[in-house]
Amino acid sequence: MLKIGITGGIGSGKSTASKIFEVLGIPVFYADDATKNIMNESPVIRQKLSEYFGAEAYTGEVLNRKFIASQVFNDKEKLAFLNSVTHPEAIRYASEWMQKQTTPYAIKEAALFFESGSQEGIDIMIGVYTPKAMRIHRIMQRDNVTREEVLKRMQNQINEEIKMRLCDYVIINDEQHPVIEQVLSLHENFLAASGQ
Repeated sequence: MLKIGITGGIGSGKSTASKIFEVLGIPVFYADDATKNIMNESPVIRQKLSEYFGAEAYTGEVLNRKFIASQVFNDKEKLAFLNSVTHPEAIRYASEWMQKQTTPYAIKEAALFFESGSQEGIDIMIGVYTPKAMRIHRIMQRDNVTREEVLKRMQNQINEEIKMRLCDYVIINDEQHPVIEQVLSLHENFLAASGQ
C-alpha cells in the first residue's frame, strides 16, 4: 500500500483536496484533528502542557485552544515546546493508523510535514498550492481574523514555494485550475503505481 502525504500552507485548500480523495474511497488521516484529540485525551500531554503553560491550559477536560494559541503565536520558544510535546505522539498515532489501512493507498494530511520531519516513511508527497493573497483572504473569511493574525500564523510554516519544491506532485488551487480534475488524475496515477 502506498503512503501518500498531502500538505500545503494554511488556507491552501489541502482539506478540500483530501475530501475529494475520501469521496473516491481513499481513507484520509487528518493530523490536525488527531492532534486536537491527543491534546485532550493523553494524560501525559495534559500534564506537560499544564505544567508549562499553567492552569489556564485546560478548561475542565478540554484544551483551552484560545489561550494556548495566544501563548504560542508570538513566541517561537513556546511554540517549539508545544510542537515537541504533541508532534511525536501525533506522528506515532498516524503511523499506527496508516498500518491498519487496506486500500491501494492512504493519505495523511498535515500542514507541518517538513517542519516536523513526519514526511519520513511517506512514499509520495502532494503539495496544494494557492497564491498567498488568496490564502490570506480565505483565512480571514474562514476564521474571522485580521490580516496581521493570518501573517503571524504563516510565519510558523516554511516558505510555500520551498514546500512545493519538496513535493512530488502539486495541486494548483487558484480558482483557475479545477481541483477535482487534478485529484482524479492523481488518483489514477496512484492506483496504477500501487498495482490496482
